[in-house]
Amino acid sequence: MTSTATVTKRRQRGGLLALPAAGWLLVFFFIPVSLVLFYSFGEKPDIFETHSNEVFTFQRYLEALTGSNLGILLNSIWIGLVGTFLCLAVAMPFAYWLATKAHPKRRGLYLALVLVPFWTNLLVRTIGWQIILAPEGWLSQWLMGAGLRAEPLGLLNTREAVLIGVVYNYLPMMILPLYVAFDRVAGNLREASADLGAGRVATFTRVTLPIAWPGILVAILLVFIPLMGDYITPTVLGGAQGSMIGQLVASQFQTAQNWALGSAMAVLLVVVVLLLAAGIWLLTKLIALPFQRRWRVSIEEMNS
Repeated sequence: MTSTATVTKRRQRGGLLALPAAGWLLVFFFIPVSLVLFYSFGEKPDIFETHSNEVFTFQRYLEALTGSNLGILLNSIWIGLVGTFLCLAVAMPFAYWLATKAHPKRRGLYLALVLVPFWTNLLVRTIGWQIILAPEGWLSQWLMGAGLRAEPLGLLNTREAVLIGVVYNYLPMMILPLYVAFDRVAGNLREASADLGAGRVATFTRVTLPIAWPGILVAILLVFIPLMGDYITPTVLGGAQGSMIGQLVASQFQTAQNWALGSAMAVLLVVVVLLLAAGIWLLTKLIALPFQRRWRVSIEEMNS
């Protein structure tokens, strides 16, 4: 019989396997984030220096939340929430069909097709949309040639263009977790629900959705968190109307050379993302609660 001391030693030895990952996180995450947090309480002393922490101040945070800076932050939140919702609305039907209706022998092919965009650089894909949405692009010319528009397309350099770009770029990241979540729902449960007289909608809402809900939440957060900090898509497609906070942070570090203000904006972005992610988690839990209650009632009815 294995003693408690032996089990403890094995666990300690097993913990050594986590040291490389812990070292990586320490060097490339915790230390840089700590520096950014430290710089955010400083100031830009003159035009020749990037930052100074001789004076501890919250002024940079107030500066980041006023004027055009606040407007860009709110614009980022709007694009992040709407873009995530659009990804979910487009990805959920396809992921459900792929997990439950598609032929098993062809699912690998369909998943490969979903991953095809990742074979091309993100910047190249986004520039492709810039060419498509340009007023002189083929889409604009085709619409005018077909008589659907009297003037060139004016989507480029708008928030709508950014939404098109982020949905295209982040859609595979939404589809894959949703597919895994729906695929984990055993087919015999859906068959049992149908045998008990439930229709397709009732089976989806009372059986599939409650079981797959944790995976759906993961998919939402997996898209929303990186989307909020996107830099390439708004830079290429957004112009002045589609600016996001990631561009503002980059401009403070690279152009304005104001590391204190850029750090404050970066910290605010992290805080806003965490708060919104917590809000999304709470909202999804509240939405899922009635479905989960119905699921428990259905299980109790089946057992009785």
